[in-house]
Amino acid sequence: MTVEKPIGQEAGLRFLEAALARDRIAPAYLFVGAEGIGRGLAARYFAQRLLGDSHPNLSNHPDFLLVEPTYLDKKELYTVTQAREKGLKRKFPPQIRLQQIRELGQFLANPPLEASRKLIIVEQAELMAEAAANGLLKTLEEPGRATLILIAPSCESLLPTLVSRCQRIPFSRLSREQMGDVLQMTGHGEILNYPAILAIAQGSPGVAIAAWEQQNAIPPELLEKLHDCPRSLRDALELAKEISKTLETPEQLWLLDYLQQTYWHSSGGSLSPIMLEALEEARRHLRRFVQPRLVWEVTLMKVVSPLDNV
Repeated sequence: MTVEKPIGQEAGLRFLEAALARDRIAPAYLFVGAEGIGRGLAARYFAQRLLGDSHPNLSNHPDFLLVEPTYLDKKELYTVTQAREKGLKRKFPPQIRLQQIRELGQFLANPPLEASRKLIIVEQAELMAEAAANGLLKTLEEPGRATLILIAPSCESLLPTLVSRCQRIPFSRLSREQMGDVLQMTGHGEILNYPAILAIAQGSPGVAIAAWEQQNAIPPELLEKLHDCPRSLRDALELAKEISKTLETPEQLWLLDYLQQTYWHSSGGSLSPIMLEALEEARRHLRRFVQPRLVWEVTLMKVVSPLDNV
């Protein structure tokens, strides 16, 4: 299966195409930019061009390795997708671990089997544990017949010593027209009718699709109650209880972003300072693992109109 070029990233792709044409491939690249704008797709496109089309599925190529953040459960590592499929609930974000970097080193210990070099993609490199980052630094010093692609939101999210060993390829957010092209092409054109989702995405089709899926995963009756601010303190307390019982903490954090954009659009772009501060404070408390029901009780009581309590 041929990997398609990402839309809206012509500048970075021209640089990579030139490197292929001149056969001057760097030992390491750093693809920087926001989540969901095509960094991973560009990395796979480049990998397929470099490794050749002998394997319909890139993941089956003997000279290709994908490294993703993982959860550790009972001494076993699980990617985010695998953890979701197993129903694992984790409080802390996944990491790229030292064990994975050691496995990467073992992969590079042998010469390429079919291509002229091996290629490794490290997704969400900003989630690399410190020991893993130091281990990768040693690999980057002597990668051998291999090229590594690190994907991260910014140079500042990685160790400066890692960044200094990579050629930086910047990726930009997409325009509204480019967003529409990607969403239509992937069968998600309906998202274009939801301004709150597009506002959350901020030019990232991947974030828009993830937000759309997240919205659809929340019970519709709960979302319906949240579209308007609670009209009494009793409504606020009952709604807080329902949110904390129904949604996990990551879903609640996403919901805060969704509510901010929804309330902003419904108010004509004049969100009150009280509501904005209440939502921001709720984010801070949830990220510090404060009891969610209490967080939502305080937040929703703050946004109840005084006139509704008269």
